[in-house]
Amino acid sequence: MSPAPEPRPGRLSGKSAVVTGAARGIGRATALRFAREGALLTLTDVDGKALGELAAELAAQGTEPAAVAGDVSVPADAERMIAAAVEAYGRLDVLVANAGILPLIRITDASADDWDHVMAVDGRGMFLTCKFAIERMAAAGGGAIVCLSSISGLAGQAGQSTYGPAKFVATGLTKHLAVEWADRGIRVNAVAPGTIRTDRVRRLPDEPGGAAYLAEIERRHPMGRIGEPDEVAAAIVFLASDEASFVTGAVLPVDGGYLAQ
Repeated sequence: MSPAPEPRPGRLSGKSAVVTGAARGIGRATALRFAREGALLTLTDVDGKALGELAAELAAQGTEPAAVAGDVSVPADAERMIAAAVEAYGRLDVLVANAGILPLIRITDASADDWDHVMAVDGRGMFLTCKFAIERMAAAGGGAIVCLSSISGLAGQAGQSTYGPAKFVATGLTKHLAVEWADRGIRVNAVAPGTIRTDRVRRLPDEPGGAAYLAEIERRHPMGRIGEPDEVAAAIVFLASDEASFVTGAVLPVDGGYLAQ
């Protein structure tokens, strides 16, 4: 293990943080925000090429992240992601369990394989990364976990027969782990984004019925628009920081008022 870099100023200054699914979307925005806030970053993604490009971009800005390509649904990969942060920086302070996929499918069109795939990544992958992170955090005296849930993990939506239930897993895991580990100094919270302008959402207009679907979703958000990845990342920074020191078990909507209706 090499000595940790000199901490940069910011709300996460000197904190060792793992961000899963970091190469794109909310994960990428979170990695960039964490870097600006002084975190010592370990970035992970199944897409090694895109992950390397992000690591190079951050290095050019003065942040030298550790990068681990792997699949969060594979126990050995998930454990390796967490171990990499401890090896690089001597400890793990923050986990952002963000890795996930977003299939839009009705139950009559979904197969058992569709169900198993999203549950493996969004459900099993979150379970595994939280498990291995908590093992390290408990031994070191505490930490903070932020899980990525969704408005679909708090309320029903059409066309999300596999994704929505997986995000209910994220919501439930957040609440149960928060209660289970509070006395060990580990806070576990979640964000519940509305529709966010990720790469997946940007592709919707190119899909059959996608443009109409996106227009309807925008209309349903009281603010009259969908969100940006950096707006979710800002909420994640708060929950990961010491500013949220008395916050655990919360699922924070970042949804333009969608769930307030």
